[in-house]
Amino acid sequence: MPLLTVFTPTYNRAYILPQCYESMKRQTCKDFVWLIVDDGSTDNTKELVESWLSQDNGFILRYVYQENKGMHGAHNLAYENIDTEINTCIDSDDYMPDDAVEKIINFWQTCDRDDGIYGFMALDAYTDGTVIGDELPENAGRVTSYDVYNKFGVKGDKKFILRTDLTKDNPYPIFEGEKYVNLATKYSLLDIDRKLLLLNEVVCIVEYLPDGSSMNMYKQYFRHPKGFAYSRKLCMTLPYAGFKFRFIQAAHYVSSCIIMKNKKWLFESPRKALTLLAAPAGFLWWLYISRKVGK
Repeated sequence: MPLLTVFTPTYNRAYILPQCYESMKRQTCKDFVWLIVDDGSTDNTKELVESWLSQDNGFILRYVYQENKGMHGAHNLAYENIDTEINTCIDSDDYMPDDAVEKIINFWQTCDRDDGIYGFMALDAYTDGTVIGDELPENAGRVTSYDVYNKFGVKGDKKFILRTDLTKDNPYPIFEGEKYVNLATKYSLLDIDRKLLLLNEVVCIVEYLPDGSSMNMYKQYFRHPKGFAYSRKLCMTLPYAGFKFRFIQAAHYVSSCIIMKNKKWLFESPRKALTLLAAPAGFLWWLYISRKVGK
């Protein structure tokens, strides 16, 4: 059994998915599983993957399909089908440097870890090799994702490599009519009891395409207010979070409640006094987002 599963959620990305596939074939270490999670594609994704399944790729290739449930729903299906010790997600419009799997496996096999570690963070880079945002703090030891972004002030997307036994816990909720929940909620929950290690090596090359989630976040905000509100309520209750962080989450929660016309916004908040304090900021944020998306 390989140590690592690389899973790729995809929805109508047959036009770009071969780029990711070719990067898997180029890996210097083939001791991994590539799991393609087809989230209801209506293009020729299935036929494309079937052509790859018929080849000797040098690694294990698996394919699973479900009706479209959104990115977080695809992650739920991935975790149900992963049986390796660790896993990481490489999006369908991204790909891996040739030595990425080798770096991931070598680090995990040699790092000082125990049950208190839920995985590690590594770097994402643009296609020109420039690290996205900041590098990770050196000699930081065991940290949480909250520490990385809030205590150390690290900016930019990073790659999470996680223990599979833990990622199977707390699946993302599915809200009827919506297809987005912030994936970081899983990391936030894992932060409560466990820590991360840090690897200052690039393991993913990222392309922010026009049809991707990152480039359409303001629209996502309006399309999926229940998913956003869920994430904000959870973040308001995190025991390790500071006041500023919780206040921002409360403001975003209010904004999402305005979007979905939830009159019980204060009653349903887990931090009522904080939410009331953040209500004016939430209203202003709703106005700002409304203008950005032309509402």
